[in-house]
Amino acid sequence: MTMPEQTGQPVPGHPPAGWIDLTIQGSHMTSNLIVPTVLLNGHQMPTQYGRNVFPVPPGRWNVDMYTQWTWKFGKASLSFDVAEGQTVPVFYASPLTGFSKGAIGHEKQRKPGILGFVLIMAVLLLFIVGIVALGVASG
Repeated sequence: MTMPEQTGQPVPGHPPAGWIDLTIQGSHMTSNLIVPTVLLNGHQMPTQYGRNVFPVPPGRWNVDMYTQWTWKFGKASLSFDVAEGQTVPVFYASPLTGFSKGAIGHEKQRKPGILGFVLIMAVLLLFIVGIVALGVASG
């Protein structure tokens, strides 16, 4: 049985026999300053951006993720089975805005919320252009 490099802690109260290989896509610079919260079957796990490997016992697993700022955003969940000796890859991408859901799956995910981000930037740009135009017109 080949075990991946272990970066996480075992889930409390369970002898490990398989692994969840969780990649939190992005970084503090490209996503959020706050690392998303990870719950494995309800247990909060210590994580970091990048690869996090958790030894787990075989069985059904639920991965719930979100980011907490003033409210929880980027919520995403995934349920799957882990067989003995199996490593299950999981990828999570937090959204670009606090108004979108996160993306989670067994393959690399696209960052959600691009449309919302573009709309917010467009409104902001129009606001700035409007203020500059008013300044020019009155001056």
